[in-house]
Amino acid sequence: MASNKVMNFAPGPAKIPEEVLQQAHSEFFNYNNSGISIVEITHRSIDFGKINSEAEAAVRDIYQIPSNYKVLFLQGGGTGQFACVPLNLISSPDDVADYVVTGVWSSKAAQEAEKYCRVNRVLPKTSVYTGIPDKSEWKLSNNAKYVYYCSNETVNGIEFDFIPETNGVPLVCDMSSNVLTRPIDISKFGVIFAGAQKNAGIPGITFVIVREDLIGKGLSVCPAVFDYKINAANQSLYNTPPTFSVYILGLVFKWVQSKGGISAMDQNSAMKSSLVYDVLDASNGFYQ
Repeated sequence: MASNKVMNFAPGPAKIPEEVLQQAHSEFFNYNNSGISIVEITHRSIDFGKINSEAEAAVRDIYQIPSNYKVLFLQGGGTGQFACVPLNLISSPDDVADYVVTGVWSSKAAQEAEKYCRVNRVLPKTSVYTGIPDKSEWKLSNNAKYVYYCSNETVNGIEFDFIPETNGVPLVCDMSSNVLTRPIDISKFGVIFAGAQKNAGIPGITFVIVREDLIGKGLSVCPAVFDYKINAANQSLYNTPPTFSVYILGLVFKWVQSKGGISAMDQNSAMKSSLVYDVLDASNGFYQ
């Protein structure tokens, strides 16, 4: 395989580990001696059932996901989850959802949610995002169905270094751009979702981690393909999934396991970040 790799500092799509690319290359034309390509395999086959279940098992192991959480592989990207979250967690258009808007992505999510419920923007509206206001400035609702935030706003360069406290209200997090970079306590969240292409795979698949008690209480207008309950009951195989995207996601999860798990990824992230920030700090203001 060619070694003339290009360094990629973009927020996504992510670079895929070379070992994963090599395995995908070797299995592309003839998966598991089946005589067909991995991109031709039916999602109803035993082979793909194993791919699907092993991907789930791997991410459960990586994050030590508690048994009362479901792992879903859905389509529509992170943007699709901007609608899926209220459609699944809101039971009436009169319900309130709190949105901590700190950048472009959480702003888009709040705008989408306004189609389905009443949205309380926890922070004052602004056209310029420069940081995360002190918690004393947050105006959380007394009756919110959930609190939503984006842990890393790639457009604005704003990342949370803490998990917000919600006083028992389910916490929803768009973790697309910093998933698989550090250990997290899944039990602090009601829903986590991540578009795979930012940090865990290729475009076409979004994985969702959702607490079981939140499933099945959404709006009746929620499309079946986005319904957490239906997808959980069908192991994310209710409709035809993007099989190759699920396959690559599973390989990346297994690669993380083989490299020491999420703690090793945390150490690698810190090391790689320091290489970049050391250059910035030594530039005498050339890089801002």
